[in-house]
Amino acid sequence: MFEKALKGNSYYWMWLAFLGALMSIAAICYLRQYNYGLGLTGMSRDVSWGLYISQFTFLVGVAAGGVMLVLPYYIHDYKAFGKITILGEFLAIAALLMCLTFIVADLGQPLRMLNVIIHAQPGSMLFYDMIVLNGYLFLNILCGWVILTSERKGIHPPKWIYFFVYLSIPFAVSIHTVTAMLYCGLPGRHFWLSAIVAPRFLASAFAAGPALIVVVALILRRVANFDAGKEAINKMVTIIIYAALINVFFVGLEFFVGFYSNIPGHKHTLQYLFFGLEHHGHIYNNLVPFMKAFVLLFVVGIGLISLPYTRYNKNDIWLGLGCAAIFISFWLDKGVGFVLGGFVPTPLEEVVEYYPAANEIFITIGIWAMGAFILTVLYKIAISVEHEIEA
Repeated sequence: MFEKALKGNSYYWMWLAFLGALMSIAAICYLRQYNYGLGLTGMSRDVSWGLYISQFTFLVGVAAGGVMLVLPYYIHDYKAFGKITILGEFLAIAALLMCLTFIVADLGQPLRMLNVIIHAQPGSMLFYDMIVLNGYLFLNILCGWVILTSERKGIHPPKWIYFFVYLSIPFAVSIHTVTAMLYCGLPGRHFWLSAIVAPRFLASAFAAGPALIVVVALILRRVANFDAGKEAINKMVTIIIYAALINVFFVGLEFFVGFYSNIPGHKHTLQYLFFGLEHHGHIYNNLVPFMKAFVLLFVVGIGLISLPYTRYNKNDIWLGLGCAAIFISFWLDKGVGFVLGGFVPTPLEEVVEYYPAANEIFITIGIWAMGAFILTVLYKIAISVEHEIEA
């Protein structure tokens, strides 16, 4: 089926060429970082996780969000998700490959990733994160490819594949749960030391992942003549609304814990993120614009996908904009604020702000471009098979 990715119109090849150019720039920047070291990034002794790990954290949620398609279709036999489920499985593949690439970029020397296997430490969350991430990637590749091949041949998928489909559901939950444990198991960081981190991660994942799938499905309807179905998209939007509201409720609980109990470590991080933090006569507010944008985009997005006029409008542009706003708002919340804000203040009650370097930004853009490239190729194959079946 790979040959289907080699056929496309001029816009398809222009898009791939554009993504390839971004990936080439990132490759050059990575070579500079490989030769010089992580000193080319904005990370420091006090901020040891920067843009790479923050993007990894968010993309794990995007990958996990695909389970909201697999669960209704395979467990509850919800037939409306028949055409859109493959989009979720292939999105998980692209997102997981991006996650692993961000980890490699953050390590500095890529061979260090072998230390997780060579010097395995079962007491470390990184060891389990390695298992669930690679396991979930393998399961999505296996299930997506076998089921798509069966559809192309016009036969039922082999019965043995359903064992792996069902296995992928707890794996989807586990990848974000283990990622959350990487943070909430660190006693030196008060903002992350919370039992609600894992539920908060899962809620945002079940909103951000489906939101991106809806946006992509609406785009594919226009550019690739692929209709996922109104019922499927409407049900996805319902899932997004509930998950998004639950996530924001969890954020509100963080404010209650910090301000009502007046715990300095928890309170100061929230002040720094949303209002700015005064320390030694200087106000630190590096991330305040991002968090204000998070709140604004969430309000706009939830309004657009909830109001009947914009949600059920024949022109899907409003629904697409609403889902895009939800996706970007949760990227700002988890892909920027949660990780980077957790380093302020330091365990010594100092404030060290983080500013990503240009080299770091270009590598990040390139990895996102890599994910979009992989996703485009996978969707091209899947849609070509669907059109072949319809013909």
